Formats: sequence, C-alpha cells, structure tokens
Amino acid sequence: MSKATVNIHQAKTNLSRLVEEAALGNEIIIARAGRPVAKLTPLTARKSVIRFGLLKGKIKVPRDFNEPLPAEVARAFAGK
Repeated sequence: MSKATVNIHQAKTNLSRLVEEAALGNEIIIARAGRPVAKLTPLTARKSVIRFGLLKGKIKVPRDFNEPLPAEVARAFAGK
C-alpha cells in the first residue's frame, strides 16, 4: 500500500481518480496549507464466518434461568 499527499484543491479536482486509487489499496492524505487534515483509505470488506456449535458442551444454562430473580437481586437492579 502506497501513500500520497494531495492538497484540498487537487483532491476536489481529482476526487474520482483518488477514490479509484484508494479502492486499489492506496492511502491518500489530504492536506490544507501543507498540514494533513484527512485520510482517504480503502474499505476492507469483513466477512464474518458464523460457526454454529462452537461452544457446544462448554456452556451450561441452569434450569432456573427463566425464573424470576430473587427479591434482593431485583431491588439491586432497580437501584434500591
């Protein structure tokens, strides 16, 4: 991945080209009066793989999971 620095005027004039450069994996720094103020970078698509059953046998749900909470715990959740 390469880096390039352009001023704001160049960025406005060449936005389409700069977006294409970023899409190809290049990083573009946009500067105002020679000071970097923004960065144009490529988006990386993140594919998350769902792996069902990964924790099978490692987690146990207690039988009373859906039962009402004890009164003192319920009061604590209510801030009392």
